[in-house]
Amino acid sequence: MRTVEEHQAVVAALLPLLPEEEVPLAAANGRVLARDVHARVALPGFDNSAMDGYAARWAEVSPAAGGTPVRLPVAADVPAGRTDVVPLQPATVQRIMTGAPLPPGADVVVPVELTDGATDVVEIRGTPARGTHLRRAGEDIAEGALALPAGTALGAAQLGLAAAVGVTSLTVRRRPRVLVLSTGSELVRPGEPLQRGQIYESNSTLLAAAIEDAGGEARTLHFVPDDVAQFLAAVRGELAGADLLITSGGVSAGAYEVVKDAFRELGTVEFTKVAMQPGGPQGAGTVDGVPVTTLPGNPVSSFVSFEVFVRPALRRALGHTHPDRLHAPARLTGALRSPAGKRQYLRGRYAGGQVSQVGGPGSHLVAHLARANCLVVVPEDVTELPAGAEVDVVLIEGALQ
Repeated sequence: MRTVEEHQAVVAALLPLLPEEEVPLAAANGRVLARDVHARVALPGFDNSAMDGYAARWAEVSPAAGGTPVRLPVAADVPAGRTDVVPLQPATVQRIMTGAPLPPGADVVVPVELTDGATDVVEIRGTPARGTHLRRAGEDIAEGALALPAGTALGAAQLGLAAAVGVTSLTVRRRPRVLVLSTGSELVRPGEPLQRGQIYESNSTLLAAAIEDAGGEARTLHFVPDDVAQFLAAVRGELAGADLLITSGGVSAGAYEVVKDAFRELGTVEFTKVAMQPGGPQGAGTVDGVPVTTLPGNPVSSFVSFEVFVRPALRRALGHTHPDRLHAPARLTGALRSPAGKRQYLRGRYAGGQVSQVGGPGSHLVAHLARANCLVVVPEDVTELPAGAEVDVVLIEGALQ
């Protein structure tokens, strides 16, 4: 029986770093940067005002700080976007807007709230210290400096920075193309009539959504026959262009396990048991050179297996420097039990540093999974935990509120 870490390493080794591609900024959201990005311009690119007010020489307006108003002519208006700013002449001020270029010679901006707001001769009734309300060129980032390192996960803030420093496209890792296959003669397409002994097929929907959330592109292959020869023919006909095949179901120890029977015939997929619950039966290898991971068929087992083994491998292949979910310590709101020798992943609800178990340990309880927002991790050597005990939780997304 493998440990969780041993099987994680096996699955991770199947997926190398994905190739690079260049995409426009509009297509880069959610991707991972493959090459460093340097600033083409400084931010700010010029000294500018941080307030609406009056650009002035501090020595000329400083008496207002002591309660003596100062009256000075307004020599010019400087709105944001003006490019022909003239130097500040002695004994004058220039009315200036937030973001507008600072006129040469000014060393303070007096907020309009400290004046009478006049446009010809302004009365300044107070003044801040020299250098106040000024944004200096390059104080955010210098021209040529590293703006975004390779491995950065690109979101709104990162794409905003790329645009601000003049970048129009980014080199990212290509999204992994993942083929998803759920097996089982009992499965029926959702919406069709059910006969006794049949259930609606849900794992392909669950796994496709999880793949998209991890940054991949999912394609589903439905209702492949439970016959070894037909199964292999159907799978091989769909593998072209795939970076990974994920199957769910057909890997347990019983009869009619078509995935295990078919892939064992090829001799390129290894089946094993992992010391965890749910998700013990696992398989990994290749089919016609394409990496494959075989997951258990119960929905919760399939989901937990994806979270523990496949998601971090996909994100590592995408170039994420931190491919794992966030973990957090939490206090149990109630006691729990766990089988000896297996790492337990229980559905939980985390809030305010506390976590409560959601439903029982059964791997078929998908409604309870939908209400969970974390997985409670119980180590292999722990069999009982009292209320108030500290546990490690894996924060997952998409939970019901």
